[in-house]
This record gives sequence, C-alpha cells and structure tokens, in this order.
Amino acid sequence: MGSVSIADAKAHLSELVERAAGGETVQITRRGKPVAQIVAAKAPRKRIDIAALRAMVEKMPMQPEPAGEFIRRMRDEARY
Repeated sequence: MGSVSIADAKAHLSELVERAAGGETVQITRRGKPVAQIVAAKAPRKRIDIAALRAMVEKMPMQPEPAGEFIRRMRDEARY
C-alpha cells in the first residue's frame, strides 16, 4: 500500500487513480496520519446465461484425441 500526502494527492490524482485501478490501495495522509484511501471500484458481475453457454458448448467439435496424447505427440514430434 502506498501512502501520499494530501498535497501530493492533489498534484498527482490521475496517477493515483491509475494505481488504484491496477489493484493497489493508496492511502492519503494529513500531517502524517491516514485520513482516506483510494481503492479500485468493484465492477458489477454479469450473470451467466446457462442455456446460451450449453448451446455454445454443444456446437463445439469434440477433440479427436485425448489431451495427454496430443501434448505427448507435440512434444515428441515438434523438436526445434
């Protein structure tokens, strides 16, 4: 967590907002004592349409070989 004075926060507000949006908590101090924090806003979660997800998955083609065999074949055949 970063800590800045009110004067520095005024001068660099855009930078502090970017840091907060990136996940960092920024603490604002007055005379060395914490008085506020800038944190990222929680984004609203979008509901998943289960029926649409099932329909999309059903349209996807099946993999012709198991994943383990595919990786093994790539590892053994594709030497560089």
